[in-house]
Amino acid sequence: MSERKARPDDQVDSRTRIILAAEILFAREGIDGVSLRRIAAVAGQKNHHAVQYHFGTRDGLVQAIFDYRMEQMDERRLTMFAEAERDGRIGDPRIIVEVILLPQIALIDRFGDHSYANFLCQYLLRNSDAEFGRFGGNLPPGLQRALTMLRQRLDFLSDSAAQRRLITVCFMFLNLLAVYTRDLESGRASEDFDEALEDTIRQIVAALFLPVRQEG
Repeated sequence: MSERKARPDDQVDSRTRIILAAEILFAREGIDGVSLRRIAAVAGQKNHHAVQYHFGTRDGLVQAIFDYRMEQMDERRLTMFAEAERDGRIGDPRIIVEVILLPQIALIDRFGDHSYANFLCQYLLRNSDAEFGRFGGNLPPGLQRALTMLRQRLDFLSDSAAQRRLITVCFMFLNLLAVYTRDLESGRASEDFDEALEDTIRQIVAALFLPVRQEG
């Protein structure tokens, strides 16, 4: 990835600076590919052990990134639910998909990239549980409501099968964001993002709610 000029950070505290720096570095080099000391340095921390001070361990930092972004997106998720209720669309399966996935589009790092998409792919591989809706942390109310509604819609599946479908469609969506960022940066973006997004969401809805094949 080319080193484009970064936009200035907002006025944030040291803990948040570390979270944002780590998200970018983990996205570019892998969660296990960068030292905690380097993360602290990139975050502008003079204390080389700042990560351990704030988060304890690498896994603690990884979880903090996930929790930070989940909380950040939840206001939008709650607003989307309120809009769906107002418009009489709360029973539409697509609304559940949109509430879960679309807020991630707005998560742009200081370089203008979807670093969180790359990070979340790695996070899901490390932290996904067989139990539906468990991803290593406490989920905020908007996302928890969406997952509860999704599980009710997928009542024809076992917990592990429902979780597998959820993770699979998450990867589909995250891949769209990651590939779009890469292609835009390299000048190879040949497909309109809104068209690609609509096609991907339609695929996700079809795959997520596909009935189980009946044998015989």
